[in-house]
Amino acid sequence: METELLIIKNNDAYIRVKENQYLLCALDKASVFPVDKILNVKEHVKCLKNNGFDNACIYRLILTEIPFEEK
Repeated sequence: METELLIIKNNDAYIRVKENQYLLCALDKASVFPVDKILNVKEHVKCLKNNGFDNACIYRLILTEIPFEEK
């Protein structure tokens, strides 16, 4: 199974949206959004750019789910 989500990245850091604040973080703490929320994500990017995060951009995060097998 494959799932597509959206994330926001600024340079090498990911963005966490928390209580209308933007925090730089690692991937495991980043905010993820369903694709149908693209307009909200674009608004976050616009706000980030207006607040000095000049390289903020949207990325697709594609998750592939497969059973884990020990080797």
